Amino acid sequence: QVQLVESGGGLVQAGGSLRLSCAASGRTFSSNAMGWFRQAPGKEREFVAAITWSGTNRYYAGSVKGRFTISRDNAKNAVYLQMNSLKPEDTAVYYCAARAFAAPSMRSDEYAYWGQGTQVTVSS
Repeated sequence: QVQLVESGGGLVQAGGSLRLSCAASGRTFSSNAMGWFRQAPGKEREFVAAITWSGTNRYYAGSVKGRFTISRDNAKNAVYLQMNSLKPEDTAVYYCAARAFAAPSMRSDEYAYWGQGTQVTVSS
């Protein structure tokens, strides 16, 4: 089992920045690929970013590429999502997720562990 707790969400104006954190506990964290997903009201959960267990490879949704950066610190059992140049359409609940494997995925159904989510609201 891996327990995940997100933090860092909040209200920010368009063009601003936020840094989300995800603290992991439980079984070995460093061997898990990690991902960030988001879900806006009335919409399906969508992929945002993912990172391999080593942190070497990172993947992004087209809508956030160039603005968001995913990173991890295995020594601290943490994953981060730095979000810059935020837009109102980035408003959503953001979820941290862990796979049971080292390779990441853009599919939410391939992640076994989920946090409770943190709200990000971007005002225009």
